[in-house]
Amino acid sequence: MKALLLVDIQNGFCPGGNLPVPDGDKVVPIANALIDSGKYDLIVASQDWHPAGHGSFASSHPGKHPFELGVLSGKPQMMWPDHCVQGTLDAELHPDLRAAEIDLILQKGENRNVDSYSAFRDNERDAITGLADFLEGQGVTDLDVCGLATDYCVRFSALDALEMMPGVKVRFIEDASRGITPDGIAEAIHEMREHGIEVIDSRQAMSG
Repeated sequence: MKALLLVDIQNGFCPGGNLPVPDGDKVVPIANALIDSGKYDLIVASQDWHPAGHGSFASSHPGKHPFELGVLSGKPQMMWPDHCVQGTLDAELHPDLRAAEIDLILQKGENRNVDSYSAFRDNERDAITGLADFLEGQGVTDLDVCGLATDYCVRFSALDALEMMPGVKVRFIEDASRGITPDGIAEAIHEMREHGIEVIDSRQAMSG
């Protein structure tokens, strides 16, 4: 049983959004090709879904600016622009993404006191989304992960998949993902490889 996880392919992380990832919209046609390839038995997606005034927003911390390091619940936290606020256009999946073909869309980041990069659990590693149980319940043996952004939500989703679903083969689809900084992307790919996650491209994903 083979599954595809599309991470946070939302307006907020694409050009024109509140936290745009460079060329974030370029992943959409590749994701659609993967969806249409017929290679996956199951397609799931995550959606950042923050309440207004979330603690990871710089605007929630007087004197802080986006992309500065701050503190949230006593731990270091990157301060972000307000993004993917529940019910806003910014939080919606990209309009060109073939969302009708997605079997499950799960929302994350709803606790205002904890950020949640991974599609599987929050950054405190306490609150789980239920995705691991769902995938295991469906008998998934292989999981391909891609989306936005490579150096944050995709990275932690892939690493958590590996840790929380022992025995499931996890692969990262590089060309179906985009990241925020070149250094961050390189570091994320290195870490994924170090943990045994195979790095492939969409052609490989669709050929076997």
